[in-house]
Amino acid sequence: MKLAEQFEMDEKYEEAYAEYRKELAHNSSDVELLTKLAHLALILEKKEDAKAYYGRILEVDPSSILAHEQLIDIFQSEDKFKYYLLRGNMHALQQQMSYAKSDYKKAIDNAKDNQEALPARYLYASVCESDEKYQEAIDVYLRIADDDEKNPMPYIKLAELYEKTEGIVSSIQILERGLKEGGFEEFKEILSGYYIRNSQPNKALELTKNDLTKARALMDLGQNDEAFEILSRVKEQYNTQPLMHSLLAQYYFQKRMYNEAFSEINEYEKLAPNSPLIYQMRALIYEEAGDSFNEHLNWGKYNILKGEKEVALNEYMTAYQFDSKNVEIIETIAVQLEGLKDYTKSCEFWEKLVEVEPNNANALQKLAVFRDSIGDYSGAMDYMERLKSVDPRNKFVQDNYEKFQDRAENGGGLAQFFKSIFGKRM
Repeated sequence: MKLAEQFEMDEKYEEAYAEYRKELAHNSSDVELLTKLAHLALILEKKEDAKAYYGRILEVDPSSILAHEQLIDIFQSEDKFKYYLLRGNMHALQQQMSYAKSDYKKAIDNAKDNQEALPARYLYASVCESDEKYQEAIDVYLRIADDDEKNPMPYIKLAELYEKTEGIVSSIQILERGLKEGGFEEFKEILSGYYIRNSQPNKALELTKNDLTKARALMDLGQNDEAFEILSRVKEQYNTQPLMHSLLAQYYFQKRMYNEAFSEINEYEKLAPNSPLIYQMRALIYEEAGDSFNEHLNWGKYNILKGEKEVALNEYMTAYQFDSKNVEIIETIAVQLEGLKDYTKSCEFWEKLVEVEPNNANALQKLAVFRDSIGDYSGAMDYMERLKSVDPRNKFVQDNYEKFQDRAENGGGLAQFFKSIFGKRM
């Protein structure tokens, strides 16, 4: 490498180029080496070699702006399709999606035939999808499906997009078309899942070869014992799959074997710890068992994970009616109200929490901040003193104690202003 670099410094480019090529034989994915070779190839007017090296750089590092820029310059006058395709890629890397979309469209227009246009169509559809222009993406994928007949991907993307726009029935129809016209056997399992979600378990049973899907379909048909036979037979095989444990939990729930159902939900939680289904299943069991507190608690957790914050808050409020001393419930309600910017109501629940847990440092800090924000400086200082007593090394106390104390003693900046103006007359 040092010899090649010396040749390059001496402007002996042919010799440098030859030495770098020797190095490349030992490390064909070295981006720095490929960059040097591509640069020298341009100097030596070896344009085809430069294309190959810059292309290799993009294989190794698809995000290389330098390689894109150089290839764009090379193809500008000789291949408009590749020029616009690469320019679109560069704009996409730079998060300039409107420019990328325009370039991909121009690449499609400059392609010599439909087959050459396919990469640009895929990229154009992808940008439409990321911009949530779903109908436009659908139109492009439909065109791709006609031109790229042996590729199942357009049908899978169309199924996903149809579910977001027209509904699951349209998703099923496009996958059925792909299975019939394209012969994509892998669609049978995908379709089975869609059939179950569309309350068509009979059709799922006709297509699927997967034991868990069979068991799920049988349960939907009310054939629980037949489903359990399958699950018992394959439990060891699928023991690390969350679906296995959710199906067993469903079976035990329907049999009113609640302890066994809870056990399977716990196993499911180990494998899918952030799934809303955990709390949905628990809520349903508690509802059947007549445990209203835990029923609403778990519906609250379920709706938090689903992003339904107001629904979750209502569930927690209901649970609170059954156990007004529960720390988890009180704190969660306070946090949810705070998230909804209802700070006054949130403060009420932080106060309730302090009544239950007088040394709760987080609640004391929240109350100090709230009281300070509404001008109750004396009240804020009271909470600050309690927080200091509970946690003397608390960073919030260390950073804010003197400010809170000053406001409590002097009434804050506005009171100090009036005192300075009118104090001598009083």
